[in-house]
Amino acid sequence: MGSRLFNIQRRAAEHGRLRTGYTKGNRPVRSSTWVVSSHSEEHVTMAAKLWGGTPEQWSPLNSSVPQWRVITEAESIEALITPGDPLNQYNEMWSKGGCSRRCDGQTELLSRQPCLCARQFGEDWHLQSKGRVCSVTSRLNVMLPDLTGMGMWRAETHSFYAASEWGAMVDMILAGTDGKGFVPVTLRIEPRQRVANGETKKFPVVVVELRGVTPRQALSGPLATAVALNPSQGSALAIEAPKPGPSYIAEAEGGLTSEDVRDVWRRAREAGDVAPDGSDALSKELMAIALRKDEEAAQLDEDGAVEAEIVESEPSEAAGWPKVAVPGGRRS
Repeated sequence: MGSRLFNIQRRAAEHGRLRTGYTKGNRPVRSSTWVVSSHSEEHVTMAAKLWGGTPEQWSPLNSSVPQWRVITEAESIEALITPGDPLNQYNEMWSKGGCSRRCDGQTELLSRQPCLCARQFGEDWHLQSKGRVCSVTSRLNVMLPDLTGMGMWRAETHSFYAASEWGAMVDMILAGTDGKGFVPVTLRIEPRQRVANGETKKFPVVVVELRGVTPRQALSGPLATAVALNPSQGSALAIEAPKPGPSYIAEAEGGLTSEDVRDVWRRAREAGDVAPDGSDALSKELMAIALRKDEEAAQLDEDGAVEAEIVESEPSEAAGWPKVAVPGGRRS
């Protein structure tokens, strides 16, 4: 492998944006489906083939640089969370001159003052009308595995509710993967509503959820890249069914003699559920049950409750019953 510059952060190129709204003239419009925008006509054309819609040229507000966009027909799209921490969150206020406030929730970073919105409007400042306070801004960098190019796509939302959910989801994933490997997710636009002061407000929230893998798989360490790309075929990560140890114990307890217990152990050995040398915990528990069956039979014989039946059996080794220590210091 070649060398890298240590004083430059390596990052993939940004191919475009994933939006939940668009502009019609100078008027912003919310969208119930994803809007994909990019400087690359090829990327947008491919997105239209995958998710519907018609590619068109478009210029963002306050920008004279033309781009391409498509208002798709898809409420959800497949994506990959890439290695590292893909999420950035700030409370921001923008104007024609650029970003005038950027706050981490405690400190306004440009002026180094305590949160200006909370100081002016209290802890429910986010309920104020847009423009009076900062917008809760979350930016999630993902890879779209079915589009051309190896770069990143930025999903951005100004939803107060999505901010907490995105942060919790990404932090759980990072706790399991340590920021290594790819994780398959679905980005879904979910319609919600909120009732306050007798008024019902409807709004979309972007939900990030695991795709094709379970929490057990996602939190057990980095996924293999092949599994992340095709999670539906991730048989290598299929959760192993629990061993049927408890049923063996129940069968052994229901047996009449120690030989019945030995038969249970032999079946478990043939099924591969116990170690051939009897060193596993299940074997030892079965051997302890067999010893108890022998002791119970001897006690009954001494009391005259039953007539002992003499059964000639082959040596333990030949029968496959291991001679290993069992609880109580005895050997079977």
